Amino acid sequence: MRNAVVVAAAVGTAVAVVAAGALIKRWKLMKEQRLKHARNIIRRFARECGTPVSKLWQVADDLVSHMKASLASPSLDESSSLSTLNMIISNVTSLPNGDEEGFFYGVNLHGTNLLFLCARLGGKNKPISDLQREEVSIPPHVLAGSSMEITDFVVTEIANFVSSHPVIDEDDNSKRKMNLGFTLSFPVDDALPFTGTTFQRKNSNDPVRKGLMKDLNKALKNLGTKMHVFALVDETIGGLAGGRYYNRDSVAAITLAMRTNAAYTEPSEDPNSPELVISMEWGNFRSPHLPLTSFDTRLDSESSNPGSGVFEKLISGMYLGEIVRLVLLKLAHETALFGSKVPPKLMIPYGLSSPDMAAMHQDTSEDREVVGEKLNEIFGINNSSLVARELVAEVCDIVTERGARLAGAGIVGIIKKLDRIENRKSVVTVEGGLYEHYRIFRNYLHSSVWQMLGKDFSDNVIVEHSHGGTGTGALFLAAAQTHKPPSLDS
Repeated sequence: MRNAVVVAAAVGTAVAVVAAGALIKRWKLMKEQRLKHARNIIRRFARECGTPVSKLWQVADDLVSHMKASLASPSLDESSSLSTLNMIISNVTSLPNGDEEGFFYGVNLHGTNLLFLCARLGGKNKPISDLQREEVSIPPHVLAGSSMEITDFVVTEIANFVSSHPVIDEDDNSKRKMNLGFTLSFPVDDALPFTGTTFQRKNSNDPVRKGLMKDLNKALKNLGTKMHVFALVDETIGGLAGGRYYNRDSVAAITLAMRTNAAYTEPSEDPNSPELVISMEWGNFRSPHLPLTSFDTRLDSESSNPGSGVFEKLISGMYLGEIVRLVLLKLAHETALFGSKVPPKLMIPYGLSSPDMAAMHQDTSEDREVVGEKLNEIFGINNSSLVARELVAEVCDIVTERGARLAGAGIVGIIKKLDRIENRKSVVTVEGGLYEHYRIFRNYLHSSVWQMLGKDFSDNVIVEHSHGGTGTGALFLAAAQTHKPPSLDS
């Protein structure tokens, strides 16, 4: 009897071991199948995001066509039916030539924050010096007031900054009226009288824009401040002015930050203004050749501006992390990449910023430590496997490569429109944290330009980082006005 019990126990143990082995084998098989499915999802995503040189040229050529169509149309309404670019002609009629010397002031408005700057320019081959910055937030009670109250607040802060940072040139300029550069970094808060809708006009003589400048200058005069606002323009145009100060072959400027835009110069038929300075508003560019995926479609449909800003949603810092999140969310749902339950924080829109995405992407540690830390910090994923972390980095790479190479195609398109690829040197200034701090993005952008132009012409286009940092474009715009007599419009 005892032997029978022992045999039965042994048989039971063997059955349990076999059953456990079967479960383990089944679990391993399921895990392998899920991993295979995850890789297939990423492989398909990479294929749909592909940007071979042939496609980049299709995008560049389409951009040129849209530029020409918009410039040929007399009004914004007509151009919208022919082109997805606004091509706004700036009322900036003069860019620096590099010889400007003196002490200059500028203002940059972003959201509800005013950045005041002043600095000395020393002329050719001398860098900007004595740079001073001061940032002021517009209080909620001011934002709730009238347009005139907001304007009064702005000019009062300008006066305070000028008073605390007086002209320090040897030849005192305090007795003459000085031009003040004023740039806008969108998005600008809707409560302000400087919103984006103010600038959706193709004509530089837009009465709304001129009215705003008149109000600013009247308020400055009432305060006794010897300052004159001569233009309200996108910060990208300020970047173009900075590029031109350092190099007369600078023909375009690109902003690659949370938002994106491009500005460039066109020859003018006006003898008093040899070139037009144009803000392309290229975030709205749309082309059938753009490599869009189901994730881009979802992002667009759930955004605050569905159907608009298609190019911006592919290349700007505001959206790159969101595309990555949407891909990771699909992987979590369909392959349990981060465990049997989908992490709740992974379902929160725009939870992944482009700086955090860059940190994960540029993690060179053997076990992807930074990726693991960011997944835990942002999404509450505290037990990610090395395989999962590698796949996350791969998704970041796909999104980054696509965005950077499309931005590069846009740059080549602008140079082609100017007919400068084959026979002239062209410098393109790029500003913004996405370009400055995201090394892999920057490298992908440069390589796309080189690949498109080939060894014969790649040396003709120089892409470089902007000079002086955020907001300094306003200073260079102010400096450019020293070539002109002061405006009588105050």
